[in-house]
Amino acid sequence: MELHGFGHLLISGFWVTLQLAVTSLVFGLLFGLLGAAAKLSPIRSLHAIGTLYTTLIRGIPELLLVLILYYGTSTLLNWLLGRYIEVGPFTAGVAALSLAFGAYATEVFRSAMLEIPKGQREAALAIGMRPWAIFWHIELPQLWRIAIPGLGNLFLVLLKDTALVSVVGLNELMRQAYVAAGNTKEPFTFYMAAALIYLTLTIISMQVTRWLERRANRGFEEARA
Repeated sequence: MELHGFGHLLISGFWVTLQLAVTSLVFGLLFGLLGAAAKLSPIRSLHAIGTLYTTLIRGIPELLLVLILYYGTSTLLNWLLGRYIEVGPFTAGVAALSLAFGAYATEVFRSAMLEIPKGQREAALAIGMRPWAIFWHIELPQLWRIAIPGLGNLFLVLLKDTALVSVVGLNELMRQAYVAAGNTKEPFTFYMAAALIYLTLTIISMQVTRWLERRANRGFEEARA
């Protein structure tokens, strides 16, 4: 496949896409855990906040969310601080993708938490363990084991959604392919190259997810046997 000297654009776009996906994953997992904790909370206000978050974010297309955060955040900061602060496309992209991932991850974490027998927490409290220690040592390891398959699927969606951030000027893989295609007048070549890179990232992500599943289930399967 002849790239006419534009291969470096695809490589730089690949790295930006990877950084965008990984950064959004980290923040998205945090939002997901907080959202699940809020929706499972007996406190009505927290439950309402968690429900509002998932309903609102899942009801807005990711592309529209990117545009709102990119253009709207600068306007909001200008109104609050009295001076113009420009929000970069990478920051807006991370914010939008993190919020979207977190909204869906909230339901994955919530379902996983509900599968953990309540008797384990009651037994831990009975022997004097503190709530944070119960969550960290007993619930969290099981939570990851149950949630990994669902989170892996969400990351594959997140990986492809990074292409949406190209609309606000981020030089990720899709935008660089567009620039190269425009300069060479060979759109098929560069879009196919971008497709192969996305496919490679997807295959690697699937392999990592399977490895994490096997690692998380190792002790569980041994105990069950």
